[in-house]
Amino acid sequence: MKSGNNKTPKKGLKFERLFTNDTSSPYDQFQYEYRTSVIRGADGNVVFEKKNVEVPKAWSQVATDILAQKYFRRSGVPQADGSLGGENSIKQVVHRLADCWKQWGESRNYFATEKDAQIFYDEIVYMLLGQVAAPNSPQWFNSGLYTAYGIKGNGTGNWYVDPVTEELRTTTSSYERPQPHACFILSVNDDLLNDGGIMDLLIREAKVFKFGSGVGTNYSAIRGEGEPLSDGGTSSGLMSFLRIGDRAAGAIKSGGTTRRAAKMVSLDIDHPEIEAFVNWKVQEEDKVAALIAAGYPSDYEGEAYRTVSGQNSNNSVRVSDAFFAALEKNGNWNLIGRKNKNVMKTIPAKKLWDQIAHAAWRCADPGVQFDDTINAWHTCPEGGASMHRILAANTCSLIIQHVILLHSISANSSTKKPEFSM
Repeated sequence: MKSGNNKTPKKGLKFERLFTNDTSSPYDQFQYEYRTSVIRGADGNVVFEKKNVEVPKAWSQVATDILAQKYFRRSGVPQADGSLGGENSIKQVVHRLADCWKQWGESRNYFATEKDAQIFYDEIVYMLLGQVAAPNSPQWFNSGLYTAYGIKGNGTGNWYVDPVTEELRTTTSSYERPQPHACFILSVNDDLLNDGGIMDLLIREAKVFKFGSGVGTNYSAIRGEGEPLSDGGTSSGLMSFLRIGDRAAGAIKSGGTTRRAAKMVSLDIDHPEIEAFVNWKVQEEDKVAALIAAGYPSDYEGEAYRTVSGQNSNNSVRVSDAFFAALEKNGNWNLIGRKNKNVMKTIPAKKLWDQIAHAAWRCADPGVQFDDTINAWHTCPEGGASMHRILAANTCSLIIQHVILLHSISANSSTKKPEFSM
């Protein structure tokens, strides 16, 4: 069904009650209490405190803290005295989510009847209050702020398809058409200022981070340090731009809260700066150790970690079958220029693999992505895998990557590519 014709589907969605009933509110199926949520700094001083946080009695304090510190809307919410303030009850948050999703479904004629829409709402309410299910963070941050409280926000240049005209339009309201998606994959070209280039990527990442979503990008198109530029100079290199992007991500509080921006950086294993990339965080950790030894605070929010780079991204290496073949034969591996495709450096494959293993042991980065295997498992082969090659992953794949890495690197740096199933 095309959204523009506004016709009712032949078969709308029907729902049955599993947790709720027709005679009482799902909110009344839980007992509630009021708690206090506190964050203390390394020095013991209170940096955040919220009292009278209403949650179900069965909730843990950790769940209460996450709700109060991250997911409560802190402004623009109508209060009992007519003023505007923040959310203070799980009931408010759950209602704005469930009712928002219900309204979206009703506007597109998704439900077979009004009764089905109400059952959907009630069941969602119960599942959220009972911790049977939960949405991703951007949903908690953004969904329902407009439908529940009329909070619009400014347009940020995001795009949407008009349901009536089916034309692509830019948003004029951040929350009327929110960004509730968990993770994005963005591309970057070897260009400094134009659309799709390095500085444009920083703007696009900021839009993603602002509303609590994560992003993943393969930076392999960017020239390595010393590669020639069109004006006769040489490139300052990939790592210089990664440090800029790292600082930019650190400056943006994801979803308007204290949660760090979720950012994944990946690089092909034949990039000229692959060794610097692999060892980036190892060297930064050494700097942190030196600063701590000199008396700076050792906590992750302290001056030692704020001083160094690489703290706002998770890094991964895209490993090819050709690399594993060289590794198995104890052969050499060529690092290739991005523009002229010339060999810029040749190193032993085992040396590079050992650096990856050591860095992962030392600071948990980088992870690995098996490039050829991922593309062999391409889920849209009819789309033409050769024309639409998968180049990157986003932050949602982070745990899987690091589990694979632990399996793939043994104590003696095994040269065999691991066999695994999912």
